[in-house]
Amino acid sequence: MTKPPEYRRIAVFDIGKTNAKVVVLDGQTGRETAAAKTANTVIRSGIYPHYDIDSLWDFAVGALKSFAAKPGFDAISITTHGASAALLSADGKIAMPVLDYEHEYPQEIQDAYTALRPSFEETYSPRQSMGLNVGAQLHYQKTAFRLEFAKVATIVTYPQYWAARLTGVTANELTSLGCHTDLWNPRKGEYSSLVDRLGIRNLMAPIRSAFDALGPVLPVIAAEIGLATEVPVYCGIHDSNASLLPHLVARRAPFAVVSTGTWVVSFGVGGDLTHLDPERDALANVDAYGRAVPSSRFMGGREFEILSAEIGNVRLEDVAAALDPVVAGHLMLLPNVAPGSGPFPDCKRHWLNADGASPAQRYAAMCLYLALMTETCLGLVGADGPVIVEGPFALNETYLKVLAALVGREVSALPGSTGTSQGAALLTGISPAPGPQRRFTPATITGLKEYRCAWHKAME
Repeated sequence: MTKPPEYRRIAVFDIGKTNAKVVVLDGQTGRETAAAKTANTVIRSGIYPHYDIDSLWDFAVGALKSFAAKPGFDAISITTHGASAALLSADGKIAMPVLDYEHEYPQEIQDAYTALRPSFEETYSPRQSMGLNVGAQLHYQKTAFRLEFAKVATIVTYPQYWAARLTGVTANELTSLGCHTDLWNPRKGEYSSLVDRLGIRNLMAPIRSAFDALGPVLPVIAAEIGLATEVPVYCGIHDSNASLLPHLVARRAPFAVVSTGTWVVSFGVGGDLTHLDPERDALANVDAYGRAVPSSRFMGGREFEILSAEIGNVRLEDVAAALDPVVAGHLMLLPNVAPGSGPFPDCKRHWLNADGASPAQRYAAMCLYLALMTETCLGLVGADGPVIVEGPFALNETYLKVLAALVGREVSALPGSTGTSQGAALLTGISPAPGPQRRFTPATITGLKEYRCAWHKAME
C-alpha cells in the first residue's frame, strides 16, 4: 500500500499499565482533536492474572467508530506499556491470556529462570521482580502450563498484537524486544541466547520496523468501524520509547528525557552503557532506530497515586508555600513506596520528621521525594544536557522546580497529552510543529543541598 504524502489525522491506541486511551492527533500541529479513555483492568480468575483483552478491544473499536466520521482519521498507530507479549494459536487468536506483569511466580520457577537467563553484559536487562522480564513470563508459561503452551504458534510483542488484530499481519518490534525482556542483545542487534534456551526461536514473529505500515485495517473490522477508505496501521512502539522519539528527531545528544506515567523512565541520550548498575534498575532500552539508550526507572506514577490518596486533597498554592519549611525541617520520605524496583530496590518507605505535618507539607515532601528519585536515576545513566519531562509530572510545578535545582540544568516540561501518543503518531511520517513547553532554570532553594545529603545518608 502506498502511503499518502501526509496524513491529516492519526488515531493512536495508547495502552498504559493503568489506563488505555484512543486519541486522534492533528497531523500538522500534533494536537489532540478527540480522545476516549478507559481503565486497563486485570482479570484475577483463570490460570493466572491477565489483562482484559476483550474489553480493551471493544473499547478501541468503539472509540475508533465514534471518531471515524468526525474528526476522522486516515492512519492508525499503536503504543503500549512494555513487559508484555501475546501468545497466539495457529488461527491468530490468543492461545494463552496476556499475563499481568505484576504477577509473582512460584519461587522454584523463579530460581530456575534465574539460572537460565543470560548475563547483564549480553542483554543489558537486569533481573526484575514479578514478570517484568518477558523472558521470565515465557519461561513461567512454558513451564507451568505445558499443555496450553503447546498450542502456541506465534509470539508477538504487545503493541504488535493489536496491530496484528487490526491487520492480520504478525510482527515483533525492537523497542518492545529491547525493554528489559532478556530476549534481545542490543550491542549485536539480534536475539539473545535466551531465545534458543527457551526453544522459542521458531515461534517469534518476524521483526519489523516501528515505522512500517503493516497493512490496512481488515475489511470486516473496517466495516464495523465505518471506514470509507483503506486506513493503514503502523507497527507500533513501546510507550516510553514513544515519548523519546520526538526528541531523537529534533535534538542532538546529550540530553535526557524523563517519561512519566505508571513508571518514570529516564533516558540518557548520549550516555554510556559501560557503567550501568543492574542492581539499581539501570538498563539499556532500544530506541525506534534500533540503538541502545542507557535508561533507569522507578514506579513513580504508581507511588504518586498511592501517596496522593493517603494525603488527600491539597491546594497547590499551599504546597508551594510549604516547600521551604519542609526543606528546612528535613521532613522527608524515604523509598520505596512501590517496593522491589528502582534505584533503591531493597528499601522500604519511611517518613522522617513528619509528626504533625499538614497535608500540604506531606505533598511537598512527596514532590521532593519524586525529584530526588528522578535525579538519582539520571545520575545512574550518566545523563547530561537539558532534561525534558513528559507526561503527568510535567504538570507538577513543585517537582519540576526541585528537579531543576537538583540537576543544575534546565528542565523543560511538556504539558498536555502524554508524549506516548504523540511519539506513536510520528511513526506515520508526520512532522508536526513543536508543542508549547515550560522551562525551569535552576533556582536556589535554601537548604536543598543539605536536605539531599540527609536523604541519601538516611538510607545508609
